[in-house]
Amino acid sequence: MTSDQRDLVHRILRDAPFDLGGDVTVQRPLLEQMLTAQPLPDDVRMTPGELGGVPVTFIDLDGVTPRGTIFHIHGGGFAVGSARGSVGLASSLARRTGMRAVSVDYRLAPEHPYPAALNDVTAAYRALLDEADPAEVIVSGESAGGNLAVELLVAGKASALRMPAAAVVFSPMTDLTASGDSFTTKADADPNITLDAIRTRAGDYLSGSGTSAADPLVSPIFADLTGLPPLLIQVGSHEVLLADATRLAAKAADDDVPVILDVTPGVPHVFQAFAAILDEGDAALDRAAGFVDAHLRVGAAV
Repeated sequence: MTSDQRDLVHRILRDAPFDLGGDVTVQRPLLEQMLTAQPLPDDVRMTPGELGGVPVTFIDLDGVTPRGTIFHIHGGGFAVGSARGSVGLASSLARRTGMRAVSVDYRLAPEHPYPAALNDVTAAYRALLDEADPAEVIVSGESAGGNLAVELLVAGKASALRMPAAAVVFSPMTDLTASGDSFTTKADADPNITLDAIRTRAGDYLSGSGTSAADPLVSPIFADLTGLPPLLIQVGSHEVLLADATRLAAKAADDDVPVILDVTPGVPHVFQAFAAILDEGDAALDRAAGFVDAHLRVGAAV
């Protein structure tokens, strides 16, 4: 693990034309280009499909008989990003766990504000459970997808939805009031995410819905997390969403949820996506795979 690798990743993010808080019609293709610029390994197979009427991308690895399914929810501040754009990260986790993955193309704000995205991921997850044992399912998500991953479980608990074996979230966006102190303390360290961008995207997500940013179904740090499955939260110390992760971990612990908070120093938002060039990202995905492996065995024994 070298400072040169970390510096390179920070420079890539600082110099990229993508602006999370910018006009979505401009930013959507920019982010898609960034996320798909590097070719996937030859053994990764993507198949478009649908679950519960929601478009998804199924991700399989040649020669691997999957022992379960990763239900992955992409990030992008609820307004940008796509299932295809998240295939790199989802397939990296699938490879390390011997699983297949499915990435959900939920509807995006501002055209489709809350609760459209949550309704879509819930419908897709319900449909997945029609064909999969929940003990063999892991829910995962990055950034806003981490928000939706936790909110899927919070909302699902209220409707007696069967819980997955565990959940893994990367740099989750958990407080749409944007009140965490890391928005100030990490503003200079974070190379590409800002308080203004988070406020813009949160505003788009909630626009016209009549829902407060402090509502537990949009900001899981304010939710009752009791009864959720084991949770792994990974975050970098160089991101303004650091407090969103640490406060989620504290709330989960307070609500008796088995939780691991995994903070990697000196790295930015969703650093695992740079695992090919960043040793810390590679090591974090290995730790995530170990967490998944342990809880799939537990689930299978129930």
